[in-house]
Amino acid sequence: MQPQKKVTIILSELKNHAPFTLFGAATGLVCMLLLKNAGADINHRLFQVFHPGHVVLSAIVTASLYKLYEGKAGIAKILIVGYIGSIGIATLSDCVLPFFGESILGVAIPVHADLHEHDEAAGHDDKVGQDPHDHDEQVHVEDGSESERSEKAHGIRARLHLGFIEDWYLVNPAALLGILIAYFRPRTRFPHAGHVLISTWASSFHVLMNTHRELTTIMLLGVFVVLFIAVWLPCCISDIVFPLLFVGSDHDLPCGHHH
Repeated sequence: MQPQKKVTIILSELKNHAPFTLFGAATGLVCMLLLKNAGADINHRLFQVFHPGHVVLSAIVTASLYKLYEGKAGIAKILIVGYIGSIGIATLSDCVLPFFGESILGVAIPVHADLHEHDEAAGHDDKVGQDPHDHDEQVHVEDGSESERSEKAHGIRARLHLGFIEDWYLVNPAALLGILIAYFRPRTRFPHAGHVLISTWASSFHVLMNTHRELTTIMLLGVFVVLFIAVWLPCCISDIVFPLLFVGSDHDLPCGHHH
């Protein structure tokens, strides 16, 4: 395939995928609003569901496109292309880009009101059964509370969670499963649409794992942009651009693919 035709296909696919990715980003916001108070542990469990699911579908699409377009590709080449394409791009989409978005938006840094509310709750528990003679000491402690809150806020940072390392027992087998499915029954129609949605939800729960402040309207708009970028470019790179890099110039492609 000629390089110019590859570029034409890539640009066409990016344009065609934008509307559906916008829809996916909207569903990601809905997930975040519904589960914003679920806690980091539950959000991590949900990430462990959607991130491996994303890897499976990404591996199916990436390996299928390579196998269909390259023709008589061996299992070793399909394995390499499918694994790197799915693990690498899924990590970028679900972990790395959301992490940078979290850092820029500051979702991991609680606002003053959140810290004050937390301190009040803790202070209320401490006051139960408190000796009246300890009042002066309590006043002294409160004098330094403002600086402590500031230090606490600056001490909280977004954490980059790399699924293929920290959840290796789930993510790596998921990639191998997707590659095997693609090898015996290559397909691209359903997996890509599911890939976009599940990737969005995985990214959403990565953001929620690091969120320690109220999700305001401005914050949600920022998260929406992060989700769109985190899914749109990586998913198209994984499903379309990456396989085309390994297709020889003597192989022709139809303009566009079904999903």
